[in-house]
Amino acid sequence: MRENKSLSAWRRGEQTIGCWLSMANAYSAEAISKLGFDWVCVDLQHGMIDYTDLVTMLPAISNSEATPIVRVPWNEPYEIMKALDAGAYGVIVPMVNNREEAARAVSACRYPPEGIRSYGPIRGALYGGRGYAQQANGQLACIAMIETREGIDNVEDIVTTTGLDGVYIGPADLALAMGLPVRGDQPEPEHLEMVKHIQSVCVQHGVAIGIHTSSLEYTRKYLALGFNFVTLGSDAGHMTKHAAQELAQARGGREEQRESTGY
Repeated sequence: MRENKSLSAWRRGEQTIGCWLSMANAYSAEAISKLGFDWVCVDLQHGMIDYTDLVTMLPAISNSEATPIVRVPWNEPYEIMKALDAGAYGVIVPMVNNREEAARAVSACRYPPEGIRSYGPIRGALYGGRGYAQQANGQLACIAMIETREGIDNVEDIVTTTGLDGVYIGPADLALAMGLPVRGDQPEPEHLEMVKHIQSVCVQHGVAIGIHTSSLEYTRKYLALGFNFVTLGSDAGHMTKHAAQELAQARGGREEQRESTGY
């Protein structure tokens, strides 16, 4: 079976950089994936993407060395299984609140006896290659998002869930859970302390830790702190940021301020 190079890197304690895909377009997915990111994540939760789009975007990503990951809309086994069957090599599950919910996500990612995933990797096996049935349980990453008040309170229970490969922090929802103003990148000291707390629990238990960022500044910040996987913006974010900067320069004025979308 094809190696999940990003997951292997995390297991060695190494760092990777990825990009978020929020636009339902196979060409933009392929173009971003070919830039050299270690992994790319198709966002079915907040992105303008549905399953019909996903099945054209994953083959486009496969034309690169980037590991294809999918953030599923919710912690529903059928959503997780469909993403894996379509060729995702990992899933990010939003708003995981406790060990039971983390175990539910893990179980949906694993074939029996380790889980409840039903066998039918209609495209996953084409991408993964020979040995998929025997090796998928060890190659497909299950990543839980900790971003709610309950998740914060149960961070150690979540992180120590058997079979969980990683934790991904959503900074905006984490800020809301802490009663802080919501921004794409969070400057508040208490937010950083909470992020470091979640990271320390992950490091203690050998679980990979990742975080979303909307800027190069914050990507560098979290890489310097030792995060295993950091998102350097999104397709839509890179497009609008670059276009806005050059438009302002062409007009000889200041760039217009825009409401943050979290991307």
